[in-house]
Amino acid sequence: MDSTSGFCPATRTLRSLRPPEDAPVSFPSFALSRLPSPLPAHPAFADASTGAELSFAVLPARVRSLAAALRGALGVAKGNVALVLAPPSLDVPVVYLAVLSLGATVSSVSPLSTATDVARAVGLCNPSVVFATAATVGKVPAPAGRKLTVILLDSPQFESFLHGQESGEDGPAVEVRQSDVAAINYSSGTTGRTKAVAQSHRRLIASALQFRSAQPRTPGGPVVTLLGVPMSPSYGFHMLMRGVLKAETTVVVTAPCGGAAGMASVAAMCRATQMFVAPPVVVAMAPGGVGQEGFPDLVRIDCGGAPLSTVAASAFQERFPGIELSLVYLLPACRKVFLANRRLSRRGTATEGACRGCGGVGGRGGGRRELRWCG
Repeated sequence: MDSTSGFCPATRTLRSLRPPEDAPVSFPSFALSRLPSPLPAHPAFADASTGAELSFAVLPARVRSLAAALRGALGVAKGNVALVLAPPSLDVPVVYLAVLSLGATVSSVSPLSTATDVARAVGLCNPSVVFATAATVGKVPAPAGRKLTVILLDSPQFESFLHGQESGEDGPAVEVRQSDVAAINYSSGTTGRTKAVAQSHRRLIASALQFRSAQPRTPGGPVVTLLGVPMSPSYGFHMLMRGVLKAETTVVVTAPCGGAAGMASVAAMCRATQMFVAPPVVVAMAPGGVGQEGFPDLVRIDCGGAPLSTVAASAFQERFPGIELSLVYLLPACRKVFLANRRLSRRGTATEGACRGCGGVGGRGGGRRELRWCG
């Protein structure tokens, strides 16, 4: 790296010349400390499939209760890894935040993964505890010569963890630093075997702060974000956590809704101001029978997880000229490309930014286990 400009020829990125800050703050403590007082009246999470809600008043209490149970009853500690193999639910963000608050690492695996993929993830991250459901626990491999605790999210035990005592007597407060590993996410495996990348608390904080909120068309109206992507990959994981830090309502879908076209219907039903979706949703909305009048509250769509063609983007913006469309390219290695609103259809150009931690090419680490680091 050039000591005068901060330019790194190997990654072709610019880095700050200042020494990195490493304040003792975890993502949960930072996010929850930013909540306004009094707490927002709107829910933190809402389930579009069932109508269930999780309020900002209840969320911190459940996180503390689960964290206390994990530390006191199961011995989960800083440096441990918790593998999460569960379908979307309002319990998943609570698990994420509780594990992160202990200094442990969340390893989120798609519930649609095969038993082979799950076994590979277990081999990569070496978890001490697994969060699963009755429908997914059969994919968890039997541990070889070591203890592996399995907690079912649909069991009375987990329910008791959520509503137990918030005890502070189970040990001293855990010091979690921004450079500590927060999450291990996995690639889809479309270009080979599934690969993993480790991400720090600093990375989660920066990602959540980076994505601006779509301001409601009605002044003073609620900011409602529809998470139209899975919670386990890097894209969904980051956007799920982002809603807590932004004190917004994040709407999740926990049951099949009819594919891409059904996701658009959910957006209209929940009056979303912003959507995080994959390209099929954008493609399905363009030729649909409903115009912009069917989405009076929708201000912006962030599309990621896969490339969106300029033709599809242009077709969408011709039909919805008042809705901003941004393409978010967020792979497990954290390289990001943003294609901003109408410039996407008119110019078809992109502005590209590589992750400071890895330069967008995998970064430090790697090795035989293919676990890459992004700080």
